[in-house]
Amino acid sequence: MNPDLDALKSYPFEKLAALKAGVTPPAGLSHIPLTIGEPQHAPFAAALEALTAHRQGFARYPATAGTAELRAAIAGWAIQRFGLAGLDADDQVLPVNGTREAIFAFVQAALDRTRPAKVAIPNPFYQIYEGATLLAGGKPLYLDATAENGFRPDLDSVPAETWRDVQLVFLCSPANPNGAVTPLAEFEKLIALADEHDFLIASDECYSELYLDEAAPPPGLLEACARLGRHSYRRCLVFHSLSKRSNLPGLRSGFVAGDAALIAPFKRYRTYHGCAMSLPVQQASITAWHDEAHVRANRDAYRETFAAVTEVLAPVMDFPTPRAGFYLWPAVPGGDDAAFTRALYAETNVSVLPGRYMGRVGSSGTNPGSGRLRLALVAEVEATVEAAWRIRRFIERSPRC
Repeated sequence: MNPDLDALKSYPFEKLAALKAGVTPPAGLSHIPLTIGEPQHAPFAAALEALTAHRQGFARYPATAGTAELRAAIAGWAIQRFGLAGLDADDQVLPVNGTREAIFAFVQAALDRTRPAKVAIPNPFYQIYEGATLLAGGKPLYLDATAENGFRPDLDSVPAETWRDVQLVFLCSPANPNGAVTPLAEFEKLIALADEHDFLIASDECYSELYLDEAAPPPGLLEACARLGRHSYRRCLVFHSLSKRSNLPGLRSGFVAGDAALIAPFKRYRTYHGCAMSLPVQQASITAWHDEAHVRANRDAYRETFAAVTEVLAPVMDFPTPRAGFYLWPAVPGGDDAAFTRALYAETNVSVLPGRYMGRVGSSGTNPGSGRLRLALVAEVEATVEAAWRIRRFIERSPRC
């Protein structure tokens, strides 16, 4: 077996299961999980109808590049959403089976093992960035995202000699786990660094359509390129998905877009990888990318949940107000996120994720996730607010907090 498999760390939910082992919560309280970022709102019905209507397409092999109709739908959506001057549907767009699969595969295709291969990732982070790096023979470079830097990676802390060994930089905006949004000026700074030090930028934007202020949608990497007149999107790729936008995580549908010089070899890699999107899923995806009404309704539902949960938890927990996404990132009263998580489950049957499980010890010598929790506010508002009240009462009666 590939010896690099031994370098993979336990997934956060494996650690959580071990932490909760042997604990029996109160039988009279239903379990409310705030752990996995899986949307619980109703999936976009028209997409499911399209999937069923085109089910005969399962009898045909799909092409890696997807249909021209799907690529055109994606390009049209991205141009409209991010104010792009253009996006070539044939050369700058590639449909993929969700961002997780595509992110992992892109790292395998992108890294050059014949020279130093550092991959800069935000810290805390989505586990796939690290796992993909390790299995591609690279070395993660953890960029701490702390309160002092607005919970965004501190680009200024990286010395020039370190940038020289970086081949790829991951951004996640809006960020998992804290909801921070990368401003256009910061994207532009990173683009300048990429030109100076010859690295690629991969922007994971799968939460881009879940934002709290309808008048302030999060900007994206391609938008920053366009603002610079960089319409080739050189060195830049973005990853988008229907999982959060349309409540369709099981559809496994998304896209990669950007630099045609990166899309072409990645498409060749994927042809060998054998991961083309089925034709019925492509038809369902076309339907979803063409509709914005269901996305606005989805944002409305999340706003209601955030407002209600914030009202309950703000008196007892300190957390940044997220601009986007569906997570809260509160500091733990008492500071021990793992102990808090275990005790909370034992007393209230509410599951949360310790922040330390999403981070690593970075350049500061500490894990920036320690002392915080990730709360996924994905269930219907009633259940989520009930979980918030259980957390609040637990904190109010607990001497450890």
